[in-house]
Amino acid sequence: MAQLERANFGSKLGIILATAGSAVGLGNVWRFPYMVGQNGGATFIIIYIFCILLVGIPCMVSEFIIGRRAAANMARAYYKLSNSRWWMLVGCLGVITGFLITSYYAVVSGWCFQYVFASLKNNLHGSPEFFTSYFETFEKDPLIPVLWTVLFLVLTHFIIIRGVRGGIEKAAKMFMPTLFILLLVIVVSSCLLPDAEKGIVYLFKPDFSNVNSDMFLGALGQAFYSLSIAMGCICTYASYFNRKINLMRSAIHISVIDTVVAILAGLMIFPAAFSVGISPDSGASLVFITLPNVFHHAFANMPVLGYIVALAFFALLSLAALTSLISLHEVSTAFVHEELHLSRKTAALMVTISCAIIGALCSLSLGKWDFLTILGRSMFDFFDFFTGQIMLPIVGFFTCLLVGWYLPRKMVRDEFTNNDTLRGKFFNIYIFCIRYICPICILLIFLYQLGLLNFIL
Repeated sequence: MAQLERANFGSKLGIILATAGSAVGLGNVWRFPYMVGQNGGATFIIIYIFCILLVGIPCMVSEFIIGRRAAANMARAYYKLSNSRWWMLVGCLGVITGFLITSYYAVVSGWCFQYVFASLKNNLHGSPEFFTSYFETFEKDPLIPVLWTVLFLVLTHFIIIRGVRGGIEKAAKMFMPTLFILLLVIVVSSCLLPDAEKGIVYLFKPDFSNVNSDMFLGALGQAFYSLSIAMGCICTYASYFNRKINLMRSAIHISVIDTVVAILAGLMIFPAAFSVGISPDSGASLVFITLPNVFHHAFANMPVLGYIVALAFFALLSLAALTSLISLHEVSTAFVHEELHLSRKTAALMVTISCAIIGALCSLSLGKWDFLTILGRSMFDFFDFFTGQIMLPIVGFFTCLLVGWYLPRKMVRDEFTNNDTLRGKFFNIYIFCIRYICPICILLIFLYQLGLLNFIL
């Protein structure tokens, strides 16, 4: 009875857009381009696509299987399928990971709002030193970043409380097409700049002479995080899937959308960067320091177009952040709603308030309250490190073991084939990947990020 009463997405399009919105975020528009820039351009993209096929899609299908089969929040889903408190602990770790990421991700999302506001006021112009100073001054302000963080969470909250169909699905159907339109507008503008072809060549002409192990491991990590694996988002959204959804096909569609957005983000950034002679490997500062400088100088002779492009870019960034934050928030909301037997509105309010408090502390730890540290790191940096390099690989690794080795093979096959109504011709390949390739790759990512791989080898 509980499964019949559980909310569901209303359409296949809603499922694809909502789940793709979960995957498409700052990892695509921000992290992917600078990873490409630091790892040789087109060669990295080819390796990345290979990693999506080998690791990303099988891991996503595994979370789909767990979520849809159990029709429960992540922690409850792991328990229902395994009947083991130990496996429920793995699910709880996924919920905690999603909750902590929600808290500090809201801080970065708030930065996007600040830059939208600054773009509207046409304040983002000046020397390269100006853009560095602007970001550092804003980041250390004790009030404004916190206000933007809270505002972003409040906006997310009002979408979440409207439910799966009226909130999450409806928002995805509105936000995802808008995101694509904004992205295409900026891509066209960037590619029409003088010498933009150099950036296009960099993005699409591979040079295999620079391939190394770090490039493979970096691409593996990017594929893992870009698809929101092990954060609870995929599993939670899958709990709202109906029984007719083809899980493998959905995973492929979502991965294609995610990868296309990432490549378009590269087309948005690299032609403009090469046009003004700025290095494409400027790292994590790319979005908030380097790109405003790029847009300002690239469109110096077309100030109106430059104004529109800058505004569109940070609006795009905000939309990408919002679609991801909605899915992250839903992970914790579903858990509190179902485990504490509270109304959806009360559960969402508890999550929003908790994340706002932690997010505010994370923001303050980067500025005036730099005494807020954990193990020698600011709260913001610690949560980023702890979730990204510890929690996600652990949850992802044990999820592979659960589906590949612990759950009955027939149960997994029934979900994969929708109780034999689908051919399931890729099932054996999927099982091989989830049993052997994915756990090994995730373990390599884990050791690499902790700096232990070279030590062990």
